[in-house]
Amino acid sequence: MLINELVKLSGVTARTLRYYDEIGLLKPSKVWENGYRYYSQEDIDRLQQILFYRELDFKLEEIKMLLDDSRFDVKVALQEQQKLLQKKRNYLDDLIDTIERTIQSMEGEITMTNEQKFEKFKEQLINDNEQKFAQEIREKYGEEEVLASYGKMKTMTEGQYEAAQQLESQLFERLKEAMVQGDAQSEISMEVVELHKRWLSFYWTKYTKEAHVGLAQMYINDERFITYYNSRVGNGATLFLHDAIMAYSAL
Repeated sequence: MLINELVKLSGVTARTLRYYDEIGLLKPSKVWENGYRYYSQEDIDRLQQILFYRELDFKLEEIKMLLDDSRFDVKVALQEQQKLLQKKRNYLDDLIDTIERTIQSMEGEITMTNEQKFEKFKEQLINDNEQKFAQEIREKYGEEEVLASYGKMKTMTEGQYEAAQQLESQLFERLKEAMVQGDAQSEISMEVVELHKRWLSFYWTKYTKEAHVGLAQMYINDERFITYYNSRVGNGATLFLHDAIMAYSAL
């Protein structure tokens, strides 16, 4: 199938397909001497996977990492995507309900607190955490501490929620800068760990260096954590953050 045919079939623009080729995400099976790109059935199926993952808000780097993994199984991936999309649909239904109640509140039909306005966003944070790390965090911290942490998340104010999001973005930026220097024990690396510590304070009921070290160890032992930080900051980010936390804990 030529690129113009794939554009018509998928709705993806030719410019996007050329960009996917450029970054190695979706390379055509053949490129003829006249520059025409030919996409095989395998390429078409890969594009479908890319679009599914994009709907689930995966970054292009994450998608490439997943699809290029030798252990990738299309059927298993489709089943997992189905579950994730169902969860996303449920979440969107909840948001629609929140919007409707907010409108009713503005019109004086019901009373709605600020906490209720952000309730579904916080529930989604907890659901995401449970989906990804339920077993690991219970083994590491115990059921009581996990539930206490979730209780703290549920009582976050609007300002705290926004501050946590902004702090994580700042953490990613500073981690990227620290990696350029290449020294996990540098002053900027210690600043990164301080940012990470402050970010954890939004979710943990108490902080200890021992717990921080334990989390850092979990980061490098779990592919999901590795993917999370590497995809947002760059390859090697998770290991660098781990090393910085270890250096910080030794001070």
